[in-house]
Amino acid sequence: MNLLADLTDGAVEDAAQRELTRPLADVERAALAQVPARDALAFLAPGERVKVIAEVKRASPSRGDLAGIPDPAHLAALYEQGGASAISVLTEGRRFKGTLADLEAVKARVGLPVLRKDFIATPYQVLEARASGADLVLLIVAALDQPVLAELFELIGQLGMTALVEAHSADEVDRAAELGARLIGVNARDLTTFEMDRDLFGRLADRIPADATKVAESAVLAPADVAHYRSAGADAVLVGEALVTGDPVATLRSFLEA
Repeated sequence: MNLLADLTDGAVEDAAQRELTRPLADVERAALAQVPARDALAFLAPGERVKVIAEVKRASPSRGDLAGIPDPAHLAALYEQGGASAISVLTEGRRFKGTLADLEAVKARVGLPVLRKDFIATPYQVLEARASGADLVLLIVAALDQPVLAELFELIGQLGMTALVEAHSADEVDRAAELGARLIGVNARDLTTFEMDRDLFGRLADRIPADATKVAESAVLAPADVAHYRSAGADAVLVGEALVTGDPVATLRSFLEA
């Protein structure tokens, strides 16, 4: 089974169910009424130290339940205290046990850019993200053909948000670059099989355009992993499991010092 296709199909089905009670026009009005999105590229700009996108993550298909997280906003505040540069909130409900309410709560608490991390494949989901206060939206290249990817990327920009465009191969990095993406992630986890390749970022980093911020995703469990990615050219790392299963502040600070 292609797990990415399964996850994307499920997320689209769930969004279609929400649309029955909250039509597209209503979501669009709410999105346009939001205060302007925070400039995520400014928060994540390359610097002397690696930046951390800290994730609110209850569960995953590969590891099952990770943490209950009864108060996502409190966890996000700890991430901000620990030195995170942005907060990622998983809003997929079937396998990751997240909700848009989690994103809204986090946005209301912190002064950092907030990423909607989900399996986005429709304009409705992008508008939902902005209506809920998201500053960034994840687009997974492997889940989308290029015309749809380009359409969603353009809509994210029109709404004042930033797209984190995620790749897992040289071809996918090239497709992200073709869009003009300024924030490109390389996920060590193959979302079609959930197998991990910790060295993938290093093999693809030079292919990412020089004017794009480079984000290493997955396989970040210890300071040594952060140092590994940093030495391979990462400007930022996205971390979930290590933060929700340990002391978030202490762990974050150890990563930033790596």
